Amino acid sequence: MAQSRPRRYAVSDVHGHLADLRSALRRAGLVDGMDRWTGGSDELWVLGDLLDRGPDGLGVIDLLRDLQRQAPTSVHVLLGNHEALALGAHAWPQGRFGGSWLVNGGQWADQEGLDEDRVAWLRGLPAMGRAGDWLLAHSDTVGYAGWGSSVEEVNATVAAALASGAEDRVWDVWATLCGRYGFVGSDGEDVVGSLLSTFGGERLVHGHTIVGVLRHEPSPQITGPLSYAGGRALAIDGGRYDGGPLLLVALD
Repeated sequence: MAQSRPRRYAVSDVHGHLADLRSALRRAGLVDGMDRWTGGSDELWVLGDLLDRGPDGLGVIDLLRDLQRQAPTSVHVLLGNHEALALGAHAWPQGRFGGSWLVNGGQWADQEGLDEDRVAWLRGLPAMGRAGDWLLAHSDTVGYAGWGSSVEEVNATVAAALASGAEDRVWDVWATLCGRYGFVGSDGEDVVGSLLSTFGGERLVHGHTIVGVLRHEPSPQITGPLSYAGGRALAIDGGRYDGGPLLLVALD
């Protein structure tokens, strides 16, 4: 009997909504009721923004860290702008990072629980990933190209900046990941195509800019991801923090 092909899933912008994440993973058969990985060789890609805005960012971080320990080749977590922001606010709470963190939905419980282990894990998150025909990133920005000409180079550049202890370098990571709307214009297909030519892949999947904004619809009306830019970009942030759904999307 032929074995079924491994499945690949992506979710983004959980923003502390741990219960929603658990429910989505269980419905997909990726975890059981005890948070044990049951996905076998399936892949889970989490495209950043784990914390801020919602009730339990630390719980989201800890669940994903545990799943990575259980299934290190299956569970992948990328850096979002809110991870960079949280790291900056943790290191420089009285400066511009602290102010930006408050404005952007920072939660005191998240900051108070950022111990050395969690900080080290967040600093080590890659900024981009490749899986099959997919290029995966948090933000719909062309700013990634300013960090290198390969996925590996981008990830090394970002990791060095986050580990540098230099406020300006960490701020640059945060600011770059805040970029959005890179693929929505009349030249959007060409723009995302150029990014894919640089980093590889046939389609790019991202979070960050919520589907409701791209569709000009209220987030509570969103029921699924948005394919756009000639089908070469896929937006999967349903806008959970804005009253929309947390979308766990089957990519294959």
